[in-house]
Amino acid sequence: MRAESPDLVIAKRLLDELKLRGFEFRRTAPGADAPLVGNRISGDSVDLVHIEGFSRDCFARRQRTSALIVPGSALVERQVEGSALDVLHEVLTWDREL
Repeated sequence: MRAESPDLVIAKRLLDELKLRGFEFRRTAPGADAPLVGNRISGDSVDLVHIEGFSRDCFARRQRTSALIVPGSALVERQVEGSALDVLHEVLTWDREL
């Protein structure tokens, strides 16, 4: 049996925490290494997390569900790109805004 890297263990724990906070995750293709997409609707926001590769091509965004657009504002309120760990850590901070 191969031991998991510390970063992978941390990422799995962060994913578990996001699931506890209402995110639903699914694989977008067959296989254990397929991209992982999670979403959550909370209040007047929709949160999306996309994990493509562990160290790259990951992003998340929070988008308002309201059709009301305030001048100088857009529907996307928060957005982050980077490694899986960076993205998952950032999304966990978004709960403080609810």
